[in-house]
Amino acid sequence: MDRLFQRHDDYLRVTPTDYIRDFMKQVCWDSRLVCIKGPKGVGKSTLLRQRIKLNYAEEDRHVLYCSADSGYFSNHTLLDTAEDFVKIGGTHLFIDEVHKYEKWSIEIKEIYDLYPQLHVVLSGSSLLALKSGLADLSRRMLQYDMPGLSFREYLRLEKGINLSPVRLQELLGNPCEFCLNVRKLCSSPLEHFSGYLQKGYYPFYFEDKVAYAPRVENVVNYTIDNELTSQCGVDVANTRKIKALMQIISGMVPFEVDIAKMARSLELQRLTLLQYLKHLEDAHLIRRLFANLITTRDLQKPDKILLDNPNLLYALCPDIPEIGTVRETFFCNQLASAGHVIEYGGMKSADFRIDGKYVIEVGGKDKGYSQFDNEENGYIAADGIDTAIFRKIPLWAFGFLY
Repeated sequence: MDRLFQRHDDYLRVTPTDYIRDFMKQVCWDSRLVCIKGPKGVGKSTLLRQRIKLNYAEEDRHVLYCSADSGYFSNHTLLDTAEDFVKIGGTHLFIDEVHKYEKWSIEIKEIYDLYPQLHVVLSGSSLLALKSGLADLSRRMLQYDMPGLSFREYLRLEKGINLSPVRLQELLGNPCEFCLNVRKLCSSPLEHFSGYLQKGYYPFYFEDKVAYAPRVENVVNYTIDNELTSQCGVDVANTRKIKALMQIISGMVPFEVDIAKMARSLELQRLTLLQYLKHLEDAHLIRRLFANLITTRDLQKPDKILLDNPNLLYALCPDIPEIGTVRETFFCNQLASAGHVIEYGGMKSADFRIDGKYVIEVGGKDKGYSQFDNEENGYIAADGIDTAIFRKIPLWAFGFLY
């Protein structure tokens, strides 16, 4: 255990606490078994270490942080580690990167059943591995999905502008007042918006701004080369085709999807392509959109495909991304990250239907209301404006939902 505690101390020593994300408050840390899920690079490891650093004394040995990909676990099991920890009075065990431990779900279940006095917090960047291992833990484990930074959080870190989040219902109900309150502290949110679209989603931007785009590419490559192959059974020979698929999606204009054409260009079977799209969505690299989620089947052709967040667009697109795609990618990312359900509106109506209640068209400042004249709950998310005009709301405002 001494070796683990030494590493625990080393990690905490270099963990910053000058900025704590609001996500910290959403987690019920007192539960016996908690799992923080999310794509690689969104800050899960930092979150776990900050929780310990802010709530336990420096030499407190009732708590232990360890990473499941440590060399320590090449000849020690999670179960044995938990047993040894409990024997010395341990009460709170934090296990990072748990998906990298082959039989994690089996041993965590045993730990839960054998040591009721022990609180366990897990994190994993691979949603694929976590999903495949949850069968025996679904009733025992509290699960949380951690997104990247919102536009609101980016403003706090990049410009020191501290603003509170807003609920969607409140934003749509009184957008003018919301924009006025924001502009009291930030005179022109639009001035900073393009920066966020290109480089503000993954927190590691603030560690090394120069190398940000290559690091985003590394997130994509690691997920495809390692997680899709090990957790989904994707043939290693097809990883180049999946990366080519990501390039195709990054260059698409925001219209309907032609699956048959995509399959032909990648020399893949239609069903194989649909499976790969689902895997990529599970890994938070893309977003599949459907016109009716109630009737949607698991491997149904999506009505629209976007990358998960606009930073991926700027990192992967060989040219300047199509602005309509950037806008829609941002909008869907922020709404989904805040827990809202998004359906594709189709070509003859507004772009998106949110929570089965609101219809929202995404576009530039001159976008009109013609696509939802008869919709009581119809709105425009307009880029290029700093304040709301009737039901036309600045696109950036949807970056304040979390």
